[in-house]
Amino acid sequence: MGPVAAVKSCLVKFVTFSGRASRAEYWFFFLFNVGVMVVAVFLDQLLGTGVDLDSSGSDTGLLTLIWYLVEVLPSISVSVRRLHDRNRSGWWYFFVFVPVAGPITLLIWYCMRGTSGDNRFGPDPLAPSVPPSAWPIAAA
Repeated sequence: MGPVAAVKSCLVKFVTFSGRASRAEYWFFFLFNVGVMVVAVFLDQLLGTGVDLDSSGSDTGLLTLIWYLVEVLPSISVSVRRLHDRNRSGWWYFFVFVPVAGPITLLIWYCMRGTSGDNRFGPDPLAPSVPPSAWPIAAA
């Protein structure tokens, strides 16, 4: 799956918590989010659009805040689908709130290859979409 297809897939399935997501889908969407966030922070600094959310004197950029609100659900859903690809329940996502060990464990799982073949969460996202029985036979 290419970068454009991965981002498109995540945005289309922004609240789909069922099924599986490949490593490419997860990491391309992650990189897309980082890129948009960098641009949003840069534009907020350039335009001076800041919102003081907690009266601490440090402003959160308006564009950054808007992007965060747009991408939070798609990010959670692709994370849950990535866990499903490892044949783990989506409830493991909450492990992110366990200090140090949680985020490190999830990072390792997100980097590992998913289970081969179908699992309880659906078909393998890396499996060919056409069954091997329908493949054309190469001429000898």
